Amino acid sequence: MRLPLHLLFLAALWAAGGATAADRIGDPLAGKAWSDENVCKECHNPDGNSTVAEYPRLGGQQAAYLYKQLRDFRDGRRRNVIMQALTQELGDTELANVAAHFAAQPVMKGAVPSTSALGRSLFEQGDSARGIPACSACHGADGKGGAAGSLAYPAIGGQHRFYLRGQLQDWRSDTRRNSPDGVMNQIAKSLGDKDIEALADYLSGL
Repeated sequence: MRLPLHLLFLAALWAAGGATAADRIGDPLAGKAWSDENVCKECHNPDGNSTVAEYPRLGGQQAAYLYKQLRDFRDGRRRNVIMQALTQELGDTELANVAAHFAAQPVMKGAVPSTSALGRSLFEQGDSARGIPACSACHGADGKGGAAGSLAYPAIGGQHRFYLRGQLQDWRSDTRRNSPDGVMNQIAKSLGDKDIEALADYLSGL
């Protein structure tokens, strides 16, 4: 089987020692093999760019972020019955490989740009009066994520609107509580329903 050029290029970077610490998480080729043999593609598609709104797009996501989420599912820090069941028997190496595979895929991209002025304002500027920082400060000007020290900020631009809305609601209600120092819970508690709808709409179009 002939491997896609982006996988060959990424493997070459690792071999040359030129990738960042986050990029060096796991083996994307081993992760692809595991994913192809198991059920990842049933919900997320082979390239990670899910077409079903309730399942997040994973293509081009930060490798370190994916790795953390997979471990959090396995170890009970993030709740999801399906993901907990799928990760229970996997060690750190297998989880890192799966994370590397999806991180190596084409980055998620919104199909229809949003015209939400409120969503754009919150993303680019935040709302200091309510203690809401600009989303772009951590997630990047294009919403494709980034890293600072040991922290990996996920790509959120181009993610499914339905999924984004649900996650923001879960952060706000403390249903989800696995962000570093609870920062996302603190931010989301300052967001009203209108804010969440606007952000989900805007981000999904990036």
